[in-house]
Amino acid sequence: MLWHAQAEWNRDIFASAANWAAGAFYVRQRKRQGERVNSLFKSMREDIETIFENDPAARSWFEVAFTYSGLHALWAHRVAHKFYKNGWFTTARIISQVSRFMTGIEIHPGAVIGRRFFIDHGMGVIIGETCEIGDDVVLYQGVTLGGTGKEKGKRHPTIGNNVVIASGAKVLGSFTVGDNSRIGANAVVLSEVPQNSTVVGIPGRIVKRDGVRIGKLDHNNLPDPVIDMFRQMQQQIEELKQQVDDLSKNKV
Repeated sequence: MLWHAQAEWNRDIFASAANWAAGAFYVRQRKRQGERVNSLFKSMREDIETIFENDPAARSWFEVAFTYSGLHALWAHRVAHKFYKNGWFTTARIISQVSRFMTGIEIHPGAVIGRRFFIDHGMGVIIGETCEIGDDVVLYQGVTLGGTGKEKGKRHPTIGNNVVIASGAKVLGSFTVGDNSRIGANAVVLSEVPQNSTVVGIPGRIVKRDGVRIGKLDHNNLPDPVIDMFRQMQQQIEELKQQVDDLSKNKV
């Protein structure tokens, strides 16, 4: 009888311990789920607040949440990026392609994007697979963060913190655009950009660094390589015509 009572007592202890462990595990799981949900809503709130800080046309939270394609593309990218990091590459690409169809913004699921990222208008924006974007970055319509060929590995740019890239700009290649830099509209950037710099032109030239102006290249006076080529050809034609005239006179 004593042995039987001892066995029942041990069984009760084991059952209580198992119930306690299961309860503790359940509490921890619920706590983690709650933390993830809170983090998700906090991140979404921050995204919407970022739009209000950068776009004076934003009027209400409802309008921003349901009509801003840049915000929708960012949220879709976060989902796709989770799948991509876990090895679900095809699923990630499907999500990104659906987002591209709906928003006109193509973000590869492998791209790494920081906090408070804002795409204004957004149609035609392209962000490559190995692109890394810091915090507080603003992109405008038609921006491309791409590569320059078929090279493997890191082939897209790294964008620092607090960078603004204006409409139509192309940043191509594996290099860094430093913190607090500005890329002008329609600029084509093919090389490293130091911190606190302003770049304009085709190819991109640094016209201001650390608040000091460099050169005299203005947004309303950007170089046009095609026109420059035509001018050179016209000058050569004039020189050839002059030589022909001189030869004709000498023969006479």
